[in-house]
Amino acid sequence: MSKRLFAEFFGTFWLVLGGCGSAVLAAAIPTLGIGFLGVALAFGLTVLTMAYAVGYNSGAHFNPAVTVGCFAAGRFPARDVVPYIVVQVLGGIAAGGVLLIIASGKPGFDVALGFATNGYGEHSPGGFSLGAAAVTEFVLTAFFLIVILGVTPKRAPVGFAPLAIGMALTLIHLISIPVTNTSVNPARSTGVAVFQGGWALSQLWLFWVVPMLGGIVGGLAHRAFLELAPEPRENIEGTEERPR
Repeated sequence: MSKRLFAEFFGTFWLVLGGCGSAVLAAAIPTLGIGFLGVALAFGLTVLTMAYAVGYNSGAHFNPAVTVGCFAAGRFPARDVVPYIVVQVLGGIAAGGVLLIIASGKPGFDVALGFATNGYGEHSPGGFSLGAAAVTEFVLTAFFLIVILGVTPKRAPVGFAPLAIGMALTLIHLISIPVTNTSVNPARSTGVAVFQGGWALSQLWLFWVVPMLGGIVGGLAHRAFLELAPEPRENIEGTEERPR
């Protein structure tokens, strides 16, 4: 269990450092900036790379909404939910701290201006309302869970799940960066909001409540409508034994 928790810590650390780091350090550099397309790709690459690196160990959640969604889908034990969420949040905060140290090395940097935080209303990149932000985060988190659960059963093609999950997260960011700066992950939101310290903390509740609900609904929807019954197996007499 300790190695699984370390895997979740390091994976979430990498996600926040790589994704939010690309937004804070590289997105807006004149002529060389990667823009929001580059930020979206960076988030997808963080999950893809760490899913290959440690997914065999912890399942590569790196996200409290994924953990509760997998639990809702019957894929994750209740006893491990809280420990996973705790280390994910700690990993996100640790990455936020490292990012702050790096970003503070540039003259004129001001963490109060945003620091890749998530927001709605006047703090939405595109000025989207609270309602629009909530719908966006809920729907995209639910579908993220449907993708994750769909590509990770034993009968799925081996070795391709991280690619699908990374591309799904990239797509999610392409859709929602203008709306909320994209959360779908409470640990990612918390990891930078605690250092911004102002409006980001006051709006953080949305980026916990809505992605967690979206994850649960996505997990339940997959379990109810998409999960296939176990494949038949042959009994010792050579006849098919179907699940009862």
